[in-house]
Amino acid sequence: MKRAQYILCFLLFGVTISLFAQDVSLFQQFNGRYDYTAIGNTLNPGENNVSDFCTILETSEATLSLDPSLTVVKAYLYWAGSGLGDNEVTLNGIEITAAETYNVFYDDGIFGELSYFSCYADITEQIISEGNVNYQFADADINPSILSNQGYCSRKTNFGGWSIYVIYEDNTLPLNQINLYQGLEIINRNIPEINITLTDVNVLDTEGAKIGFLAWEGDNALNFGESLSINNNIISNPPLNLADNAFNGTNTFTNSNTFFNGDLDVYNIENNIAIGDTEVSIKLTTGGLDSDGNYRADLIIINNIITVLNSQLPDATIVIDDNIVNCGDNSIELFYTVNNFNSTAILPANTQIAFYLDGLLIGQSQTINNIAINASESNSAIVTVPENTVANITVIAIVDDDGTMTGNVTETNEDNNIIFEDIELLIIPDITILNNLIGCNEGFETSTYNLFDTLESLNYNEANISFYLSLEDLETQSNEILIPSSYNNSSNPETIFVRLVSPPCYEIFQFNLIVENCPPYVPQGFSPNDDRYNDWFNIQGLYDIFTEHELQIYNRYGDIVFEGNNDKPWFGIINRGLNNHGNIVPVGTYFYILNLNDPNYQPLVGWVYVNY
Repeated sequence: MKRAQYILCFLLFGVTISLFAQDVSLFQQFNGRYDYTAIGNTLNPGENNVSDFCTILETSEATLSLDPSLTVVKAYLYWAGSGLGDNEVTLNGIEITAAETYNVFYDDGIFGELSYFSCYADITEQIISEGNVNYQFADADINPSILSNQGYCSRKTNFGGWSIYVIYEDNTLPLNQINLYQGLEIINRNIPEINITLTDVNVLDTEGAKIGFLAWEGDNALNFGESLSINNNIISNPPLNLADNAFNGTNTFTNSNTFFNGDLDVYNIENNIAIGDTEVSIKLTTGGLDSDGNYRADLIIINNIITVLNSQLPDATIVIDDNIVNCGDNSIELFYTVNNFNSTAILPANTQIAFYLDGLLIGQSQTINNIAINASESNSAIVTVPENTVANITVIAIVDDDGTMTGNVTETNEDNNIIFEDIELLIIPDITILNNLIGCNEGFETSTYNLFDTLESLNYNEANISFYLSLEDLETQSNEILIPSSYNNSSNPETIFVRLVSPPCYEIFQFNLIVENCPPYVPQGFSPNDDRYNDWFNIQGLYDIFTEHELQIYNRYGDIVFEGNNDKPWFGIINRGLNNHGNIVPVGTYFYILNLNDPNYQPLVGWVYVNY
């Protein structure tokens, strides 16, 4: 089942943070036909509280004997000892650097705080390469720490040791789930009891169920009040591990009781768990009175715990492979892959997928087919983010989520269904206003424009420019102005929108087309002889432009012979005066007064010559 704190944690911190883990908790999970083995050795020359020594050995050895038919899946090296730790050691002469160092502390009343450490490193490649050989561990500089505080030797807590865990695949095994838990927790006279809950357990069948421990500093000679309980049942493995002395310097894999101040033990827990269990409770105790009535307690440090349980469950995970965003669009197409890795059963079809932004559900999808063990399925989904969302967002995808952060598929691991994907939306920049284009009125407030003229200040390629009459058309790239170099406006003023391709998006510009009445051109003569050439007083830029104009024509004697307007041009016909109405004026020079009736212009006065 999904839990809302996944998203809550992300919203609080903004990024995924790797936190230092001290408590023993789930580290890795392996699902398949898997089992594990372990080797290791102590660096102590003898058991504390029995042998009298202060320094430990510089090196020790152990041999790996794994059936060649088995396949190594993963291998880890652990080393531990007194002090704050040395994170650089060697294994068969190869330098190993710790991936993590854990520390615990014992507050001694006389010698102050005594520290203890454990480190681990992934050595899978080395184990695969070297195989079944004798492994020599060396160069853990623990002695300087022991000698720096006499409390280690006085309290008999001077120790060092190492172990290798090998998880392997065996095709003859049933489908198992191996959970490896690690950290570092301590019990002693100050903390005589600890409880550890192992989560992410899925028990399908109890047959062959087992649990292993790697612990340090347990003494065979100190067994006062010591117990190890699984689900409230004290467990034992006599004669190696007794019910009242579980941590006593033993190695179950070699049936040895000389793993001084270390324990590498495995227990059968078929009778301590039940089918359907999803967690295991572990309790460790130490401390009690000796025969003289004195309180005594062992110091025991738990390093890791491993469980092997029969389990047949899927494990859904999701990754975002790619995304497509469009300019100015709040829809995102997400390309994703759902995996069923680390599983022991198919992931059923129609497993739901949910997508979130800031806790808001923005899209849903589901798997199409059954996904086999170690198989995947890829698909895509379109999600829609709210309007006015900032450019940089993080989309959260959760597989096995019905849209309420709740899942319906029981899985081997319920905590790996989530992925965070950073996405940059292509936000359209604000519209840039350009200078208006002014055109001369060619009649009825229309003009002809070259729309490119307004872009002189821009650096552009004409192939990347397009013009539109509305912002909606620009965004959808519809109804583009086809001949922008010779465009006639349809209104005055008229707004033009420009789309300039500017990868990965585009820019938007805006300007207005303004129509103005330009000064008319008055010819100096015409010949009204009906030859269809220059037959009338054609004043260019006047008619249907200065629609309220008045034209008066006078002869050389000052008599008015014609009055006209926008609907009545002069074809040389007399329409004013006492005589000759309707006749053509004689050849000669005539004077005109042209009142444009436009506040921007004074009346025009001049002469025109009429000839036939």
